Amino acid sequence: MAVTQLPPMALAAVSDDDGAAQGILRRQALRESAARTYARALPIVPVRARGMTVEGADGRRYLDCLSGAGALALGHNHPVVLDAIRAVLDAEAPLQVLDLATPVKDAFTDELFATLPSGLAARARVRFCGPAGTDAVEAALKLVRTATGRDGLLAFSGAYHGMTAGALAASGGAPSSGVTRLPYPYDYRCPFGVGGEHGAELSARWTEKLLDDPKGGVTDPAGMILEPVQGEGGVIPAPDGWLRRMRDITAARSIPLIADEVQTGVGRTGALWAVDHSGVVPDVMVLSKAIGGGLPLAAVVYREDLDVWPPGAHAGTFRGNQLAMAAGAATLAYVRENNLAERAATVGARMLDRLRQFATGRAWIGDVRGRGLMIGLELVAPDAGSGASGVNPGEGARRVGPHGESAGAQGDGLGAELGGGAWYAGATRTGAPPADPALAAAVQQECLRRGLIVELGGRHSAVIRLLPPLTITDEQTEAVLDRLTDALDAAVRTTGTRSRELPPTAAPFVPPLAGDHR
Repeated sequence: MAVTQLPPMALAAVSDDDGAAQGILRRQALRESAARTYARALPIVPVRARGMTVEGADGRRYLDCLSGAGALALGHNHPVVLDAIRAVLDAEAPLQVLDLATPVKDAFTDELFATLPSGLAARARVRFCGPAGTDAVEAALKLVRTATGRDGLLAFSGAYHGMTAGALAASGGAPSSGVTRLPYPYDYRCPFGVGGEHGAELSARWTEKLLDDPKGGVTDPAGMILEPVQGEGGVIPAPDGWLRRMRDITAARSIPLIADEVQTGVGRTGALWAVDHSGVVPDVMVLSKAIGGGLPLAAVVYREDLDVWPPGAHAGTFRGNQLAMAAGAATLAYVRENNLAERAATVGARMLDRLRQFATGRAWIGDVRGRGLMIGLELVAPDAGSGASGVNPGEGARRVGPHGESAGAQGDGLGAELGGGAWYAGATRTGAPPADPALAAAVQQECLRRGLIVELGGRHSAVIRLLPPLTITDEQTEAVLDRLTDALDAAVRTTGTRSRELPPTAAPFVPPLAGDHR
């Protein structure tokens, strides 16, 4: 398979020694914004890549479990993607066409509609917008506000929807008027202190009561936006039953449901779209990342009766990226024809099983969770009390009284409000240990030393995130697990679970909202 060639001047700057790479990194630090993130935590200079393997300017090779923040469903430079791009270039087709119709765009739309949930595809419209996921979120919010004539928005704690103004307002941690923040089911750090089905049920019932309370303070909602699996929030899969409850709640109140599938789409979670696991058919789907085959592309797919905005209501110069549409159509077809979603489910389950076995007896691995090839390990400081310097979870840490009654700050009165103490019957969890972002940063650096690229996420950047390509082989799977588990133990040996100082080579603490994925 041909590998993308670098320009001659760039190739001249690359050598087998570490000096050239360090020079490039120094110049980047001098010239680029202080807001850069990945470059701080991952001080490498990629020059070649194929599949899951990335080669640095210093000649070192890495297994890439970042995959362009999930944008590379087939890994780097997959032959079907390169062939699709070359076909457009060889045909001398226009590369940017605004929203004009082209054969390339028509083929992409056919392939996209062939993969959508059938209940949506049969009555869907698609809007191509700016090339990033955050652009698609902005378009979706504008769409539902135009269609409903309402201004409010229902969003969830821990969410991440992008970095533009509207998307940032919908994301957890960014206050905004008109946005009502709802509790997202987070079993390990349940906002109600109970976890499991009880926690998810309380979240649903809280949502119902808030919407139906005339004095609840909820701005009349134009829509509800949610991630079927919170990615930046720490790889938190929503229970299928809870998703169905959100669908019922919104449908009963004529509130459009927006599913943000930017990171979860195109087979990542073990289904073509994460909503497929629950059978939920949203009114709007927000798509980006993998749908462009690794190139910039974003779209909003929605029910045809919502298509009431006038011409020009939402535009974008680069919404007609022909190379991305060709690459995206090839990627969607390859994933569908080769059952890569099912493969992601199988490999992901195997990885979760081994990681959970490894976590047994290692109290500093608080939780191992995920869906398909979207996996997270939450690292904690089990020996740190409330007065320690670790990051206290704060949310849902529930105290239990001598008779089993809830004494947690968020639990007080909530059980009675939502149906009495029955929801707390038998619940014994007292809150998870404090998150340990310093340990997570150390693990990331130990992974890098072993030739493994991983990402951090979660409420306190204490979750090790794995997003390998769907084409990962069995051999690569074992190599990833071997390197990761070795790095986890090495980080504890080196820093100790009591150390709270970030290692000098690691990135400064950056909350999930400071990522630059969109």
